Amino acid sequence: MKFLSCVQLLLLVCISFFMLGQKPNVILIYVDDLGFGDLGCYGSKTINTPNIDQLARKGLLFTQAHTTSATCTPSRYSLLKGEYAFRRKDTGVATGDASALIPAGQQTVATIFSKAGYNTAVIGKWHLGLGPVGGPNWNGKIEHGPLDIGFTEAFILPATGDRVPCVYIENDHVRNLNAQDPIEVNYLKKIGQQPTGKENPELLKMKHSHGHDNTIVNGVGRIGFMVGGKQALWDDEDMAQTLANKAKAYMVRNQKNPFFLYFATHDIHVPRIPNSRFLGKSGFGNRGDALLQLDDSVGQLMKTMDSLHLTSNTLVILTSDNGPVVDDGYMDGSKENLGNHKPAGVLRGGKYSSFEAGTRVPFIVKWPKKVPVGKSNALISQIDFLASMSQMLGLNYDNNSAKDTKANLGAWLGKDKIGRDYVIEQAGNLAVKKGDWKYIKSGKGAKLNALVNIELGNDSEDQLFNLKSDPNEKINLATVQKEKLAELKSLLEQEVNK
Repeated sequence: MKFLSCVQLLLLVCISFFMLGQKPNVILIYVDDLGFGDLGCYGSKTINTPNIDQLARKGLLFTQAHTTSATCTPSRYSLLKGEYAFRRKDTGVATGDASALIPAGQQTVATIFSKAGYNTAVIGKWHLGLGPVGGPNWNGKIEHGPLDIGFTEAFILPATGDRVPCVYIENDHVRNLNAQDPIEVNYLKKIGQQPTGKENPELLKMKHSHGHDNTIVNGVGRIGFMVGGKQALWDDEDMAQTLANKAKAYMVRNQKNPFFLYFATHDIHVPRIPNSRFLGKSGFGNRGDALLQLDDSVGQLMKTMDSLHLTSNTLVILTSDNGPVVDDGYMDGSKENLGNHKPAGVLRGGKYSSFEAGTRVPFIVKWPKKVPVGKSNALISQIDFLASMSQMLGLNYDNNSAKDTKANLGAWLGKDKIGRDYVIEQAGNLAVKKGDWKYIKSGKGAKLNALVNIELGNDSEDQLFNLKSDPNEKINLATVQKEKLAELKSLLEQEVNK
């Protein structure tokens, strides 16, 4: 056996220490309204998603991954905060003028990365409120925003594309705002003389099916009323590329520094107005076209990462904020052209629903040589992002601020095949899933959202399902499996009262 010289040993030791000290970049691609059955890698045979499918082929695909809520604002709050949104009374779907749900100075995933010496950025949809109580000052410095909770850079939509104000916020100011044309927003009454979808339907290039009939921006009726800010208004058709360009430029600027990029796409949320490059290309209406656009955005980020030689040292996670919805307020051809595409796959329900399709979402992890290629059935929840990233970085976090997150890095990186013992799900009614069993707490509310044609899972009686024998949640065993019902009911109560 040939022995290494002292110089060679010293060089080897130095390289080893360098490699051990090299911090991985982290890119979280947080998609909007992506269903368990929307992607080719999850079994879809209808709409091509080659870039996301390639991400799955080179990474680990999870079959039992859950968001914490069946709607967007609570999911995003829990992901960043490490605390279930149901612990607060004001974490429903936020209006576009809502004050910050995470006030300045509070701990988030971004503050954890910042402590580890990372540059941090959020690009895309925010929808967690901005500003102090009373809402943000659109015409000046916007306080209580991403920069105040750990992000170094921000380029965001304040809420969603279907809510005013329809402007981008870059760091802490509205981008391209003309001081002579100040923005005013109101969610309670009409202001100014701007046309609305309700009063001026002849001006719409996309009709609304329900709601979305307030101020018209770019030929589309929105939720809420706004005046001013004409120079700052976004173009829906260019939004996906605008966000992708911002993300790519951020990676270029930080290629020599460790970074955390929270890339929150607006696709495939309504209003679905994809660029002409994708319009009509899927054959499944605007929702299908928006899926093609989403896949293209993911491909652009991955190609940029490859070109910068960052791939081997970058952890990429792609997932969704909640399950799918087809008609969510606009007549965009998605419902009529759905064909045999099944956004929820084999699951029951969808966005807004306590059934599995509300919170069981695609979840793909890629990190060359660190994460195995293949499939995992480990039970995981997005609530654990904060603790798991803290574990990876070797940092402690404030348990009082993030009481629900648990370090689960082994499962996320494919080493633990079991994952969590149980997950909590929030929709109309709270639910808990443990092993093969799922309990949905009784409550009030409609069983069906007739506007979007989704079963909500609400019931005045407790519901208990065996997901192994009944994956579609059709057979309620609450009156038959009383011991199991009592066990899960007690578990959920313990979590709620923690």
